[in-house]
This record gives sequence, structure tokens and C-alpha cells, in this order.
Amino acid sequence: MTEYKLVVVGAGGVGKSALTIQLIQNHFIDEYDPTIEDSYRKQAVVDGETCLLDILDTAGQEEYSAMRDQYMRGGEGFLCVFAVNSAKSFEEIKQYREQIKRVKDADDIPMVLVGNKIDLPTRTIDLSYAKDFAASLSMPFVQTSAKTRQGVEEAFYTLVREIRKYKERTRKDRKGRKNKSSGSGASTGGNKSSSFRDNRSQSAKQRSEKRSCMLM
Repeated sequence: MTEYKLVVVGAGGVGKSALTIQLIQNHFIDEYDPTIEDSYRKQAVVDGETCLLDILDTAGQEEYSAMRDQYMRGGEGFLCVFAVNSAKSFEEIKQYREQIKRVKDADDIPMVLVGNKIDLPTRTIDLSYAKDFAASLSMPFVQTSAKTRQGVEEAFYTLVREIRKYKERTRKDRKGRKNKSSGSGASTGGNKSSSFRDNRSQSAKQRSEKRSCMLM
């Protein structure tokens, strides 16, 4: 069974824990209790494949920012969560994304942008604006409500799909580099063989000319 290491990041109070617990326990936690770090595991079937989701729910408060590098290193994919009624949490998404790229030392990291709390009557982040923002960063965008469960599975399962695509791209890249390296070696070997034949032919010609001179 394939295991996927998912990390949920975002500002404090956007509903990271509520989303995770809704996925794991089918339960909505109404009270806000700041998380330092919680880990959950869930077996799921995504597109017909049974897999194990290892989910790390992280702290969004600034006082825990020093811990972020550590948990980001172990993640394969990241849910970047903001609350649709908080412009500040939306603005912080870029900071999280850049930190993930820096820690992982790569640009192509599986991430999904999640706009949570869509059950609230008012929102400050327009849907079309959030979609355009996600597209500009090449991130899938999912709207969720941890309260009603809307979009919760879709968010996590979309991230699993992104990780799968990333692994497939990486596998093909490695295979391509390996084939290119093998082809280069074969080409070099072919040149050496051709050169070897030319040298033998040249030597035979010289011996023949030498014998002709001796006969004369």
C-alpha cells in the first residue's frame, strides 16, 4: 500500500485542524485550539487505489515559525490553506509556498490551494481572484467547508493525485536521463570501433606497400 505524506500549512485560525479532523473523524470541531503539531493517519481509496494518508497538521502561529523547516522537509505534498474571510491569510500563502520551495530546494513541489470557510455568509477573497491566483502559481484550487464537509475529501485527494503526477514525472525524467546516457555511451563505443577498424585497415595498407617495395 502506497503511503503519502501530506502537510497542512496556513495561517493560524484558517481551519487546518478542522479540515483534517473532518476528513479523519467525520466531525467538525467548533472551538479554536491552536495546534503545535498533530499527526493523523487514514486509509483511503483514491481513484481506485487503496493508500495510506499520513497527514501532519501544523502550527500557523508566528511563534512556531522556526519549526516549519523541519516538518516541511518530510512532506511530499502540501495543502496551503487560507480562510475566504481573511485577506491576511490569503496573502500569507505566497510566503508559505516560497518557504516550501526553499526547504525542499525545488520549484516543482506538489501543492494544492485551499479556500476554507465557504459556509460563512461573507467573504473577502473573491472566487475568481483565488482561481486566477492559483493558476498563476500552477496550483489546483479547491474550496472547502470544514463545517459542512464540502470539498474536504476533494482537497486531500487532489493533493494525492498531484503527488502521483509528480512521482511519474520524476520517474520519466530519470528514465530519460538514463536512456540518454546509455545512448551516448553506445555512440562513443561505435566511434571507437570505427576508429579501431580504420587503424587496422591503415596498418594492413602500410604492410602491403612495404612488401611491394621489398619485391621491387
